[in-house]
Amino acid sequence: MADERTRRTGLMIVHTGHGKGKTTAALGLMYRAWGRGWKVAMLQFIKHETANFGEHRAARRTGMEIVPLGAGFTWLSKDIEKDKALARACWERCKAYLLGGAYDLVVLDEITYPLTYGWLPLDEVLETLRARPAHVHVVLTGRNAPQELIDAADLVTEMREVKHPYQRGVKAQPGIEF
Repeated sequence: MADERTRRTGLMIVHTGHGKGKTTAALGLMYRAWGRGWKVAMLQFIKHETANFGEHRAARRTGMEIVPLGAGFTWLSKDIEKDKALARACWERCKAYLLGGAYDLVVLDEITYPLTYGWLPLDEVLETLRARPAHVHVVLTGRNAPQELIDAADLVTEMREVKHPYQRGVKAQPGIEF
């Protein structure tokens, strides 16, 4: 593993857009990397710390690390200051994962929201992403990725919604949406 790490070029990957599948794509990369014996982690900015969705259940079974650190649907929050503090605490933990070098792939799930809301300084995030060890891949997800983040990334995918069952009144489905 050590030799592989020294040859690796850590990529910055962004999954953005208004379509479904950003977190799911990041989970797919985690699963692939985990299958290679890499140490992987996902830190979630929006999912509530007590979240127990399909990805959390699967992570417990496989030993992959998924850490929900948010308070739920932030844009509906009644306590924005608490959410800002949670986002900041999540970011501090992310920095430790990114800069520590122990992880091969780190996913910052839904980080674009605290960036868009101005809760995290984009310059600080970009500086940390650039300072991570050379072998560490990072995936950032969420809608409305700032242009500076897109410009800094090595790989950017925009998910575009073409059709969604919600438009017909079909509620979110376990195993598909959560």
